[in-house]
Amino acid sequence: MENKTLEQRLNEEVLEFIGDRRSLQIASIDEEGVPFASYAPFAADDRSFYVVLSDIAVHGKNLLWEPRGSILLIEDEDSAEELFARRRVSYQVRAEAPEVNSVEWSTGVDLLEKRLGKMPRMLSELDDFRVFRLHPLSGRYVKGFGAAYALAGGALGQESVNHLTDGHRSRREKADEANDHQAA
Repeated sequence: MENKTLEQRLNEEVLEFIGDRRSLQIASIDEEGVPFASYAPFAADDRSFYVVLSDIAVHGKNLLWEPRGSILLIEDEDSAEELFARRRVSYQVRAEAPEVNSVEWSTGVDLLEKRLGKMPRMLSELDDFRVFRLHPLSGRYVKGFGAAYALAGGALGQESVNHLTDGHRSRREKADEANDHQAA
C-alpha cells in the first residue's frame, strides 16, 4: 500500500479487532481431504495465534495430520450493522504442536491463561490436550462492502496491506463489458 499512514491505521484496526475476539473459527482438513470447521478460544502474540485442542477433537487430529488450515475471526451477528458484510479477519495458517514444556509450549499456555483464565492451563496438563501455534501465512481483512484488504507477511499488526479493488459489479455491467470486448 502506497499510503503508509493508512496501512498503519489498518494494521492497528486488525490488531484491535483480533483483541476484541475471544475465539476463532478453525477450518482443517482430514486424511481424506475432507474439510472440517470448528472453533477454539485463543490468545495471540505478535507472530502467532495459540489454541489448546484435544487429540480426540476432530480439528486437533486434523491439524496434526495436515498442518495447513484457515482461521476466521468475525464480528458478532448482534452487533453487525449489516449481516451480509460483517467485519472479519481470516488467515491461511500453518499449525505446529510444540513439545510439552518447550519454550513455545510454555509461551502458548502462559498467553492463553493470561487471556482466558485457568482453564487453558488445566487442559494443557491433560494427556490428550496439546498447544497448537498457528502461524499466519496470508490473510484478509474485510471491513464491509468494497472495503477488503489483503494481508501479507510480517508480524501481526505489521503486515503489508493491499486494498482489493476488483469485485462488485452488476450482472448488466459485466455483460456490457463482455459485449464491448466482443465488438472490438
